[in-house]
Amino acid sequence: MPEPLRPFTSKLVPLPVDNVDTDQIIPARFLKGTSKAGLGEGLFADWRYDGDGQPKEGFVLNRPEMAGRAVLLAGANFGSGSSREHAAWALQAFGIKAVLAPLFADIFRNNALKNGLLPVELPAADHAELAAAVEADPDAEVTVDLEAETVTLPGGRAVGFSVDPFARQMLLDGTDELGYLLSQGGLVAAYEDAHPSRVDTTAPAWGG
Repeated sequence: MPEPLRPFTSKLVPLPVDNVDTDQIIPARFLKGTSKAGLGEGLFADWRYDGDGQPKEGFVLNRPEMAGRAVLLAGANFGSGSSREHAAWALQAFGIKAVLAPLFADIFRNNALKNGLLPVELPAADHAELAAAVEADPDAEVTVDLEAETVTLPGGRAVGFSVDPFARQMLLDGTDELGYLLSQGGLVAAYEDAHPSRVDTTAPAWGG
């Protein structure tokens, strides 16, 4: 289960590239396993490593100061392409809690929300302001508050965003859809007790 998503402040990993698809986020060769372990190493692997598996100098994720940063500043249409949940898993495995972009691909947004990763869609002007602030000061910070549905920019201005109410509650509670259903076991049992089965369990089996 994911941890409850509390308000947090972080510096940003700037990757303001438009139309980044899920195969770029996590290449298909990393999809063979069923475990999330190690997926952080595969995040943007074709951009991070050369043919010999060595880190490419200059790529943003390879810069030492990016370690520990929990917010990815992405470009428009982030997460397009296939429906692989591994894209959200890989971002989380690297330590990313929220992705800020002016637009997300719908499938990626839904996968992120179902897996404890917060996609924050910012108005284009606010996204551009944030990108400029990070370019001017690479150590600029934002505060992400899901309960208030705000992102506080480096200058102190809070920008609102919206998330599906049910998904928002799952993130705040640190659970997922299955966890929510399991937590409702008492109500389900009470409903079943109050609504007897419509099937006659005393009838003989077919052919009996």
